[in-house]
Amino acid sequence: MDKLPLVVLISGRGSNLKAIIDAADPLVEIRAVISNRPKAPGLAYAQQAGIATEVLDHTEFESRTAFESALKTRIDFYQAKLVVLAGFMRILSPAFVAHYQGCLINIHPSLLPAFKGLDTHKRAIAAGVKEHGASVHFVTEDLDAGPVIIQARVPVYSNDDENSLAARVLKEEHRIYPQAIHWFAEGRLELKQNLALLDGKLIDRRKDNGNG
Repeated sequence: MDKLPLVVLISGRGSNLKAIIDAADPLVEIRAVISNRPKAPGLAYAQQAGIATEVLDHTEFESRTAFESALKTRIDFYQAKLVVLAGFMRILSPAFVAHYQGCLINIHPSLLPAFKGLDTHKRAIAAGVKEHGASVHFVTEDLDAGPVIIQARVPVYSNDDENSLAARVLKEEHRIYPQAIHWFAEGRLELKQNLALLDGKLIDRRKDNGNG
């Protein structure tokens, strides 16, 4: 089976990028890592692994349209069949999302549809929920609203603060993101009629956390 060519987009520390690199999936070829921030620490992980890196500083473009046009050009240069958002802190336009429909995935630190957007751990604690977690999902036009591929659940303890809960969730993020990519590389995962399908069937949420 041919390796899946993918490009990873980052903005910051790149811990999920590192998890993807460390997974060393034999079905995956990370062709490039692109950051919109020149000093993103995550670029070092790619460089250490011998992966091509590029920086497209969004502040140097006159508009979001101009930035996204340049970003598409670079992604397509690497002939990516999957684009992975790993802490990429830019809201993407509907036109950009449509260009990569079904081939664009993201990880979000909550059990979607709960706590879309930012500050998810702080909001989960404030809401008094007993469970929190992370979700890998296909990206659609609506923020953090695309079909969920896989989730991981963690308990929320009475003595948790934002940092302790974030650390517990991050550990699960590092597990489920490579899993979702592996399914895509196997040809088992697809977006069809705005539904996430695994082996042609709706994904069973009861099997989350790697239990099936």
